[in-house]
Amino acid sequence: MDNFRIDSHKLLFHPREVAKWLDGETVYPIYMEVSPAGACNHRCTFCGLDYMAYRPHFLDSEILKKRLAELGKLGLKSIMYAGEGEPLLHKDIAGIINHTKSSGIDVAITTNGVLLKKELFKEISSSVSWIKVSLNAGTPETYASIHRTKAADFDRVFDNLASACNHLKATGDNCTIGAQMILLPENAHEIEQLANQCRSIGLRYLVIKPYSQHLKSITHEYEGFDYSPYIRLVDELSKFNDSDFTLIFRANTMKKMHRTQRGYQRCLALPFWSYIDSDGNVWGCSTYLGDERFNYGNINDQTFEQIWAGEKRATSMKMVANELDTECCRMNCRMDEINLYLWELTHPSSHVNFI
Repeated sequence: MDNFRIDSHKLLFHPREVAKWLDGETVYPIYMEVSPAGACNHRCTFCGLDYMAYRPHFLDSEILKKRLAELGKLGLKSIMYAGEGEPLLHKDIAGIINHTKSSGIDVAITTNGVLLKKELFKEISSSVSWIKVSLNAGTPETYASIHRTKAADFDRVFDNLASACNHLKATGDNCTIGAQMILLPENAHEIEQLANQCRSIGLRYLVIKPYSQHLKSITHEYEGFDYSPYIRLVDELSKFNDSDFTLIFRANTMKKMHRTQRGYQRCLALPFWSYIDSDGNVWGCSTYLGDERFNYGNINDQTFEQIWAGEKRATSMKMVANELDTECCRMNCRMDEINLYLWELTHPSSHVNFI
């Protein structure tokens, strides 16, 4: 039922770029994550980027817009606005989103939803492909405890989401709105309650995903959490699925939490994506934010083309190819499934010609 391929990958839909990479040609990112804001209005207990300190730094809107126009011409296909902070805290987020779309780049947002107010959604709804809201409980009390915020934010988020869904019904704008819960000991008993609420207001999906310990994260509260007893829920929770709503229980990802080997010896995915933080730094991997080995340059100082073709990136890519031990990387990173695909593609088993 995962028609959005959230528990898989979508690089297989971009064979031309993969073929260029296989031939040794330079490819520009297909997908990028951008952090408009370093600040956040929540302090979630599971936050992997707590070590970034939620600094009140914001991308320069005019410089970013110049780079977006350039990225569209270079072939970037999509941007997810998320990052180390809450993206909707940026004062020009609507202008940034609409400019991104007008530059020929598809737009997505991952947000806690508190600031997704009716006026803002009306302004951006025709530019956004999808919005995923981090909603990690089924009751205001548990929500406040996990998000470390006011319990009133729970109802505020649902009011915002209900308003957005009603707007889409009225306008026909093609924006998919869903929610995501990181499965934790504190919220496991509230999955069904949350699913009912999400479905009743018109969300398209609810994702249930496992926690993954970030290498640099300050919090280690959930490190080593055993998901094996929960995998059985995949069948039980399928009762929520219908033509309008899907509960995407990421059982495959949970199973991989217990694997002893990743299935690939090197990270091959970095040419196909990138990350821009709230200071404008371009990173090769979001797992290694703050590790200068993965810092390619800064969009405030250079064009993206200069950064991508620059010496810092070339040095970083050599290090990744020859030195980086992926067994030491974050488990189930965003590029994990893509790495499995690319490793098999470049290290085929016998008899692959017998299609």
